[in-house]
Amino acid sequence: MNIPEATDANVADSADLAAGAGAQQADDVSGTGQTSPVGRLAATVERLRREVRAAQVEADGRALIELAKGILVERLGCGPAQAARQLAELAEQAKVPPLQLAVEIINQAAHDRLSEVTSTFLAVTSERAPQDDAPAVRLRAAESGALAANDTQAVADSLLQHALAPLGAVAVAIWAADADGSLSLAGSAGFSAAEARRWRYVPPGVATMARRGLSERTVQWAGSLASTGLPSIGHADHPEGGRVAVPAGSGGRIHGVLEIAWPSVLEPQPPQVVRQVEALAELCSHTLETHTLPTEGHDARGTTDVSELIDLVDGLHDPALVLVPHLDDQGRLADFRIRHVNGRFLDPAGRPRGTVHGALLLEAYPRVAGDSDLFQCIERVYGTGEPFRARRMDLTALVDQVPLSAVADINVSRHGGTVLLIWRIEDETARLASLLQHAQRLGRIGGFEENLLTGEIIWNETLFDLYGRSPSGAPVPLEELPAHAHPDDAVTIGRFLRTVLHHRRPATAAFRLQRPDGVTRHIRLVAEPVLDADDRLFVVRGAYQDISAQHWTEVALAVTRDQLAHTEQQAHERNRLTLQLQHAIMPPAQAPLRAPGLDVAVRYRPAETEQLVGGDWYDAVVLPSGLVLLCVGDVAGHGIEAATSMVVLRNALRGLAVTGAGPGQLLSWLNIVAHHLTGGVTATAVCGIYDPRRRVLRWARAGHLPPVLVRDADANPLPLVKGILLGAVPEATFEEDEVQLAVHDTLLMYTDGLIERRDRSVEVSLRQLLNAARTTSRTLDHQLDRLLTYSRSDTDDDTCIVGIQVQ
Repeated sequence: MNIPEATDANVADSADLAAGAGAQQADDVSGTGQTSPVGRLAATVERLRREVRAAQVEADGRALIELAKGILVERLGCGPAQAARQLAELAEQAKVPPLQLAVEIINQAAHDRLSEVTSTFLAVTSERAPQDDAPAVRLRAAESGALAANDTQAVADSLLQHALAPLGAVAVAIWAADADGSLSLAGSAGFSAAEARRWRYVPPGVATMARRGLSERTVQWAGSLASTGLPSIGHADHPEGGRVAVPAGSGGRIHGVLEIAWPSVLEPQPPQVVRQVEALAELCSHTLETHTLPTEGHDARGTTDVSELIDLVDGLHDPALVLVPHLDDQGRLADFRIRHVNGRFLDPAGRPRGTVHGALLLEAYPRVAGDSDLFQCIERVYGTGEPFRARRMDLTALVDQVPLSAVADINVSRHGGTVLLIWRIEDETARLASLLQHAQRLGRIGGFEENLLTGEIIWNETLFDLYGRSPSGAPVPLEELPAHAHPDDAVTIGRFLRTVLHHRRPATAAFRLQRPDGVTRHIRLVAEPVLDADDRLFVVRGAYQDISAQHWTEVALAVTRDQLAHTEQQAHERNRLTLQLQHAIMPPAQAPLRAPGLDVAVRYRPAETEQLVGGDWYDAVVLPSGLVLLCVGDVAGHGIEAATSMVVLRNALRGLAVTGAGPGQLLSWLNIVAHHLTGGVTATAVCGIYDPRRRVLRWARAGHLPPVLVRDADANPLPLVKGILLGAVPEATFEEDEVQLAVHDTLLMYTDGLIERRDRSVEVSLRQLLNAARTTSRTLDHQLDRLLTYSRSDTDDDTCIVGIQVQ
């Protein structure tokens, strides 16, 4: 049936007119028995729809029937008319439609991949497809439509309609791989027009499902698109649907990707279905090849016209190879043929350039296939079109005839159907020379060579800069060196020249170079003589190094060392005087104090280092009234200031004590002295007045630790009384307390140097002192010595202890 202008679009336009007339048509037919004009229009639209559908089915099968008729003409040796009658008779005898018989004839004659998977495709799709629509017919119809279509959009429609819909797929997208690694949507079916416009182009480097298939060059199966975490066309409509991305290519070259979408989760598919999907991707490659290479011309062997590329390669300054694919008998990529080598190319094995031109790459360099990644890189670039670049790639595997260790920068790119391989072998000598130049520049080193026979002198640029001369000027001979040096260095220069030129031995010298611009540079000169075969001096080689920065650094360090030594000497003298002052007032060993009914002992332990000489002080003296003054104190700080302040407070307390005032009043007066008469010094102190007749001790404290009473093998601190440290406020009142002592009682007054530790609190250290004080000793002196010996203090501070024992 021939309907020249009837299409689905025409029918769709008319359907809108007929849709609103359906009910009216029914009323007209039932009410009057006659059809109205609207009803006739609707009937005409429906008839045209059926005729268009029948015409499409007939058109899809016509090409297959004609192909089957051609096979019969070749096999039977008959004409087209007889072949048509033979096909009709065979179909009638087999009781199958002529189209299905035509497909069976094509499958038997083709023996291609499509015919191999037809049987398994029938088994998979027969359960899903209607019984009146043979799956083999649909598969061959899809192939026929793909080969006959002039664009990828028609291929997508054909694949979805004839091959993929029976598998449950709802959409298909055909991506074309561009040379820059981007993807273009060449055709799609099942996706909305708006979605296709949004995904018409995917830039290079954007990760999608199709990109993964292109990069890995393998079929990518995903049970659901959401599980991959990759975006893709139609992901909003079917986020949980299955996806498949299949590279579409031929002859080792990938032209694009076939992406198929399912509406729901896709279960793992058997190998037969995987092969079917790969066969469908091969159908797309023919149209994609013309889509991606619209301007490339191909000869009968499928190679590309590379004349323009060859002209470009011949103008390069680096070695380059132009490679074309070499396919095996089954059309698969087996090797690359060296189509052209430029003039910069040098064969690593030393063979003439003509022997390499036209050879296969793996034949010319067999080890490339096994030990090197270079062939895989070339194959990947040809397959995907994405260029490959690498720095310092090992090219040792290029040749197995000679031991070669070559490192080069590689650039591989695809141009149409050819591959361009460019490399730049790194010259180790040039690289080392460049490093040497940088080292000389950074180290301010200038090299020279002077030929004494010809007078030729060679300087590098750094040496011209050191001399303050232009590179176009004349170098200075060694014999004229004294004229450019400081006059005071003449002797040093003369000794250097005699050693090198007369004694012919290497020598070094340090001198001051005076430049024409008035700048003086401190230079270290090193030179060595070179003798000829007759043991005659003919060349002197050497180097100048600018050590000005080092010289001035050494000068600054010397000045700093002198200043430091002077400061250390002053500090030593200061500490020595402080220690002498302290020992003059409080000698470490003092004669025992004689008091009625009382045994008094004192101990003073200076700081371990002279820098920590501090202001600890003690005093034990019998007053004119017969009472005994007992006190210890600690002035804040160290050094001579603390020592002099200690002297002031100690002597002031002695003078105030003769007034007969109590310990609280004495500390109040001493606070005024500390605040007003000593430059604002602060100190702690504990003061006691002992009455030998009554055995009573009155005591007060100014921010100091309380005394410790040892009685009957037990030791406890006296109850605290209020008292702020000395010098903190202009006036202060100090609380007093009395303690009744008994015979054999021992009272200990001490400074914090006895118990202070950096790693624990004062309370913990005080408990340790009490435990040590409970140990009985033969004498009071022995007990104080024992407390100093077993003291756990770690602050290196000086320490005072005053002990009294009632007799």
